[in-house]
Amino acid sequence: MSIANIENESVTPRKIEYLSATSEVSMADRWFEIAATDHFWIRRRFEVLQQLAGGLIAGAKEMAEIGCGHGILQRQIEDAYGREVSGFDLNEYALRRNISRRSKVYCYDIFQREPALRERFDVIFLFDVLEHIREEGPFLNAVLFHLTPKGKVIVNVPAGQWAFSSYDEAAGHVRRYSIDLLQKTISHNDLEMEKCTYWGLPLVPTLMVRKLWLMGKRDQSKIITTGFDSRSPALNNALRILSSCEMIPQRLLGTSLLAVLQKATR
Repeated sequence: MSIANIENESVTPRKIEYLSATSEVSMADRWFEIAATDHFWIRRRFEVLQQLAGGLIAGAKEMAEIGCGHGILQRQIEDAYGREVSGFDLNEYALRRNISRRSKVYCYDIFQREPALRERFDVIFLFDVLEHIREEGPFLNAVLFHLTPKGKVIVNVPAGQWAFSSYDEAAGHVRRYSIDLLQKTISHNDLEMEKCTYWGLPLVPTLMVRKLWLMGKRDQSKIITTGFDSRSPALNNALRILSSCEMIPQRLLGTSLLAVLQKATR
């Protein structure tokens, strides 16, 4: 779906169920204006999710996405699996532009720990959320409140602190992850890694170019546009083909890291 199509679908704002007050979040609104389901990176992220954990989606009873934004993942799961994913966020700008069709959308602060949502979901998605959180421990503890005892948390985060750049700062990222860092983080918070993979290996050179290109730039909106916009359909398609030229799972290198987590059994 193109950005224009997203805008057309968003003429009528989504119905939002307010369980919490709205709040500012560490995420650039400009990203929501650019990110669309046909963007090469968005498509590749979903392909990797399907390869690593597609069976969990098909077999889940109830699913939720914390930090759902404007609903790209919700919409992808609806279209591919015919399943609904409850979406939680505090960013009203993004929630009103949510492009999911059937999934419920909530303005909800997970630290509120709504009793009706206690141990409600057997799959919870944290897609490009954890890197925005300064205090990971309390946040992950709040996530676990909503997870069933045998549930799974599926996480996607940017990989490689070496790649941290002006783009990360503009996007509100606190850090980028290695497998070891993610493992250390979750082990301190009653979680263990079931499986994981780096992805985006063919895109590593583009990440390095982006870091150099954006060095010294200050306008956050322009940084997000320059760093994420795929420019043209032809370039977007070329990058989509390039990004798929890797084996999954792999632990060598990548621009992102996707992992399936579960409550620690010890």
